[in-house]
Amino acid sequence: MQRSSDVEYFPFRDCSSNPARHTSQKSDILDAPRFSSHRHEFLSVFFRCCGAFFLLALNPSLMVAGTPQGAPDIQVHGNGFGQVSPADITAVLQSAALSILRYCPHTQLGGIDIYYRPDHPQIALARTSKGRIPIALSARDTRWAQYSFQLGHELCHALANYANRPGQSAPRPGSANLWLEESLCETASLFTLRAMSRSWSTAPLYPAWRNYAPWFDTYVKQRLQLPGYQLPAGTSFRTWFEQNEPGLRQNPGLRNQNTVIATQLLPMFEATPEGWETVAFINRDSSDSNESLLRHFTEWRAACPNNLRPFVTRLASVFSVKL
Repeated sequence: MQRSSDVEYFPFRDCSSNPARHTSQKSDILDAPRFSSHRHEFLSVFFRCCGAFFLLALNPSLMVAGTPQGAPDIQVHGNGFGQVSPADITAVLQSAALSILRYCPHTQLGGIDIYYRPDHPQIALARTSKGRIPIALSARDTRWAQYSFQLGHELCHALANYANRPGQSAPRPGSANLWLEESLCETASLFTLRAMSRSWSTAPLYPAWRNYAPWFDTYVKQRLQLPGYQLPAGTSFRTWFEQNEPGLRQNPGLRNQNTVIATQLLPMFEATPEGWETVAFINRDSSDSNESLLRHFTEWRAACPNNLRPFVTRLASVFSVKL
């Protein structure tokens, strides 16, 4: 990130020691035009979107949307995002954040500052001097699905580490169960895009952006078709997880494995989206960096309010953990 007089510097959670992190990030920032499969579906969406932006060029008055109702405080900083309006980025990111935060009515997060980072998205390890949460994204131009996917992931990290903790720095990574948070963040990305596909089809930020709505769902479908993001044929999730948990405890950011887990968790969050508020308590009482998964879930559930505990119990059952 280039130094600038108007940018405050902060330590980002650094995953550079994990080679798989950089490899996986390439798939994290794919956008619909870059997928080679399902060409007919892509072309159909592409031409609809071209038509939408053509209409905007002819009649700018079509862009009449304001800030999404209940939108979080998100501020975009810097000029690295390419040929795009900071106001449009802000509106898209607020829409993405609301996809999850609307289900967390009792969670206080605080303001979010968005910066550009060319290599991969990251969340900072500490709030700014003004108490805001810095998040760097690598999306550029008008790749709204990419912006939203990346923010969904980092927003989940923010919930896990900053929620209801004003002025506090994020816990340093190092837990053997950090893979669970990473997998939840992958789930958040998928959840966010699918939710935006629905909301933009009925209530887009700008009338002409309605035609972009299918891209969000297409992004999810294409991502989940990438090699390594599905369970091996004939293998149950229980068997797969028993084989992969040791590796995840050593390397929590194995994106293929995180995504396989996310596909198991996504239906649960879509059925009970209020479950996102449980993420605010996942790191509340964890003290042993090498604790068992059973203990991790037990502490997580105990930290939650009573109404949220059944959801954590259901999540634990996915991994054959009985609470």
